[in-house]
Amino acid sequence: MHWPAVCESREGGAAHRGRGGNRTMPPLFRIAVLGAQGVGKTAIVQRFLHDDYSEVVVSSKTRRVHISAAVLNGHVHDLQITDYPAISSFPVSSLQEWSDVCCRGIRSAHVYILVYDICCFDSFEYVKTMRQQILETRVMGSGETPILIVGNKRDLQRGRVIPRHSVSDLVRKSWKCGYVECSAKFNWHILLLFGEALRSLGCARCKHVHATIRFQRALRRERCVLM
Repeated sequence: MHWPAVCESREGGAAHRGRGGNRTMPPLFRIAVLGAQGVGKTAIVQRFLHDDYSEVVVSSKTRRVHISAAVLNGHVHDLQITDYPAISSFPVSSLQEWSDVCCRGIRSAHVYILVYDICCFDSFEYVKTMRQQILETRVMGSGETPILIVGNKRDLQRGRVIPRHSVSDLVRKSWKCGYVECSAKFNWHILLLFGEALRSLGCARCKHVHATIRFQRALRRERCVLM
């Protein structure tokens, strides 16, 4: 198993035209990153995309949409990673989703990454509530949408408020979700968690376009849109 190597992101657009005619690209993997304020969602995304970390905490009330790409097991996968602010509740309908600019696109995500701070009990309660709301309100379609629980700030292990094995047992056995702990500050398990996110999708939406074309598109500059 090779964990994903981050590439520069491609520019937007649904198709690539080659010399031989139209060559349609598969849909993006849409990844929604959710969590309470201050848990390090943006730090995780920035570390994954740019291998960059800042001690400055930036509180944002806007969502950030990143169009990027990653390599997993020799295949390049197009990604749309949306870094959402701390929303009060998961939208119960498409109408509510699109009436709140902070929530747009959240119900159509292919995988949810729910981040909590291992030193903050309230942030885990937020994740617990958000997961339940997703299960109750999300339009599942033909299959369940994967949810990955992420404990950030592992570098502050001594301040942990819930034993790791307790959280892991709850998440894996009772919730049937993936569980990863990471440190955005020290770049520990960041690639692992996005690799888990991709593997949870089974790469079923990536039916195999030519690797060279995908890699060329993935080498273009990363694009972030504040919404």
